[in-house]
Amino acid sequence: MTINCKGNLIDLSSPKVMGILNITPDSFFDGGKYNSEKDIIHQVEKMLSEGATFIDVGAYSSRPGAKHISEQEELQRIVPVIELLTKEFPEILISIDTFRSKVAEETILKGGAIINDISGGAMDANMFTTIAKLQVPYIIMHMQGTPQNMQANPQYDNIVKEVISFFAAQLFKLKEKKVNDVIIDVGFGFGKTIAHNFELLKKLELFKNLDAPILTGISRKSMLYKTLGCSVKEALNATTVANTVALMNGTHILRVHDVKEAVEAVTIFNQL
Repeated sequence: MTINCKGNLIDLSSPKVMGILNITPDSFFDGGKYNSEKDIIHQVEKMLSEGATFIDVGAYSSRPGAKHISEQEELQRIVPVIELLTKEFPEILISIDTFRSKVAEETILKGGAIINDISGGAMDANMFTTIAKLQVPYIIMHMQGTPQNMQANPQYDNIVKEVISFFAAQLFKLKEKKVNDVIIDVGFGFGKTIAHNFELLKKLELFKNLDAPILTGISRKSMLYKTLGCSVKEALNATTVANTVALMNGTHILRVHDVKEAVEAVTIFNQL
């Protein structure tokens, strides 16, 4: 379980943590919080010092019902941040959260290391070809619908079977294009009810049969705070519990807002 990031082999047999940097004004937890160079640098420095292996940068909000923005606006938001971070932190491994092949290509050329696609290749027909050309690790996530409509009425006959089938088909296409490093993300909260989300978390280990590293992005999501009847700001403890369950069920990467707590969960997990 290794992936090649900018010539560095990252061993995922010991789980790693990916810190989230949202540079959108309307993300569900930290929207609008990091809108200056000083704030961005401070937050990334904090996450790296706390043990993040990767920093995931997103300029397109994918929260339920989020406003759609143009490709040009996404590029205008994200490219200066990638340039800033690679200058300040030359060894940084940046994951680019985008479903657009042009954004993927331009940000990798600016110093990005990984592409994290919420649509798993379903929203841009050129994405797989672009990834094959760039030869960078690619995170494919499952989503039913789009961020604008995904939570309207998500339905499945058998969610685990359907999500596994989606990944099997996409992995086959990527293998045909000789894409080497593919990571899967079941997409908690993306076109799924709370019951769907917990079913996926409970049976996450079944996804190991796909023979690809698993990323879990469950940090402070509504499946946690709605279940507890609390706010997103009060969902850190629930996040740590859910992350621990995910680790025990085979997750290789935790994508989180709170790096320190996730790294501590990994440290305890590694003692087992």
